[in-house]
This record gives sequence, structure tokens and C-alpha cells, in this order.
Amino acid sequence: MYLVEDWDLGLRNLTYRLFVQLGRAPTIEEVSETAGSDVEEVRRGWERLHDEHALVLQADRSEIRMANPFSAVPTAHRVRATGRWWYANCGWDALGVCAALHVDGDIETSCPDCGERIHIEVRDGRSDPHLLFHCLVPASHWWVDIGFT
Repeated sequence: MYLVEDWDLGLRNLTYRLFVQLGRAPTIEEVSETAGSDVEEVRRGWERLHDEHALVLQADRSEIRMANPFSAVPTAHRVRATGRWWYANCGWDALGVCAALHVDGDIETSCPDCGERIHIEVRDGRSDPHLLFHCLVPASHWWVDIGFT
């Protein structure tokens, strides 16, 4: 799985840049306008990026669901960074939000087993070194159902 087209890489970078600027997933119209291209060209590009696992589209493939580590849909994994709240796809991605933005942040989530509230501070690119992250799905199977993973 490799991005072979420069246009797709540029589209991916533009989509991520707009996600960060807007604080939410950009619409296909916003991306096409900024890219100076038509909606169908962006849709086809997003579909290729989805197929390459560079981002995740909603089931109807017209909107972004995930631009890892960012989630376009509300989740239990919230990150306070850059003066706003971000949703992450999972606990691991929550740490990735701070890394992607190159900022300190505070993660609010809960244990999926017992529901206990979890607060993690990220400062200078580091969090508590004693934390343990457990993933129920082996990495080789994540893309079978990335929304569940």
C-alpha cells in the first residue's frame, strides 16, 4: 500500500491541514475549493486515500470519519490542546493528537473495561511512563474493522 500519486499526497496533506485549522473534519466542498479542483476529483482522491488506509471515510464515502489520530465523530477519547477539544479514535490516538500538533495537552478518557475516568497529561512530548496501553485487536487485524478497533 503506497501513495503513488503526488496529487493524492497533496490532497491528504491539505485535508489534514484543514482539519487542524478548522478544528473539525473539512467537508469535501471546503477541500475542493481550497484545492482549486472539483468535488468529484476530491471524492476520487479521498477514496484512493481510504483504500490505502491514509484516512477513513464514512460508509457512504462522502465524509471523513478518521484522519488519524483525529476523529471526525465524537468518541470517549478527548484531548484538550491548542485551546480546543479534539476527539481521538482511541486512547493511543489521543496521545497522537498532542504529537501531531507538537503541543502539550490533557487527555480525558475512560477505561473500556470498568468505565473508570482516566486523565493523562502530556508535557514536553511525554506522559506518565508507567501507563499501559492494551489493544484487544492484533495490529494485523486493525483494518478489518478500523471503526471497531
